[in-house]
Amino acid sequence: MNWQKHFTTAVAVLGLTAMAFSVQAQTLRLAVTDIVGMENLQREYAGFQKILSEKSGLKVELFPVPNRTAAVEALNAKKIDLVLTGPAEYVVFKKRTDAKLVVGFSRPEYYGSVVTLLGSGVDGVEDLKGKKVALGDVGSTSRHLSPVQVLADLGLKPGQDVQIVHVNRNVGVEAMKRGDVAAIGINRTDLPGLSKRHPDVVFKVIARGRDLPNDVLLAGTHVPDATVAQMKKVFTENSDALIAAVLLGPDENQKFQGMKFIPSIADADYNYVRKMYATIGQPQYASFVGN
Repeated sequence: MNWQKHFTTAVAVLGLTAMAFSVQAQTLRLAVTDIVGMENLQREYAGFQKILSEKSGLKVELFPVPNRTAAVEALNAKKIDLVLTGPAEYVVFKKRTDAKLVVGFSRPEYYGSVVTLLGSGVDGVEDLKGKKVALGDVGSTSRHLSPVQVLADLGLKPGQDVQIVHVNRNVGVEAMKRGDVAAIGINRTDLPGLSKRHPDVVFKVIARGRDLPNDVLLAGTHVPDATVAQMKKVFTENSDALIAAVLLGPDENQKFQGMKFIPSIADADYNYVRKMYATIGQPQYASFVGN
């Protein structure tokens, strides 16, 4: 009968479609927003890619992106499935892609600080009023947004009470030596290196920011919830192996020393970062500053 023939054909088509989706779902393309170029991406994350593929039973492929905006566009276009990014970037990804949280990559002692030189006459943040403060790259969570928020939390209005300039942290130290700026904004891991490079001065931390939210692995809205749940389980059950794989990255990934994976991460954890965007005059946090 005709209806039986059509029914059989429809079932076959549905079966092929499901099979195609299943095959496609077996490959997850992963981007990392703070690493440019495939060579650098492979150097830092090839070990992690290998272990994640083995433990998940999925084929995870590395996908380089030239910048954060390109990563957003690639996620929306379904060219990538997963993206590892920082807290300042997350709020923009959430706004523009509604990406799903998979797992947090914690960074112990991850916070921004405001630092001056011993003997500079600056004993507290209040002494910075009317002076210049040098911060790092525009949009950096720990070297720009966090120090700015520290100043605001302690009663200063960045851009009004203090003049903000953006320079490399070593350039900022030289500017402090000359008296061109009164303080610099850095993250906790910067200080030991700066002390080694500038043994002629003693640094003084005058304000410490609160601990920053975790870096985060996101999945696009097109990635099935079941796959996201599967990935969460993989990170929970294979934590030690995956952490060891992350730390094989010799350069950028060393910021994760002492890390843990955080499966219970929530969007509300990033509200303090949204506050930072408002402080710098970007309350819509719909685009990356400095990109």
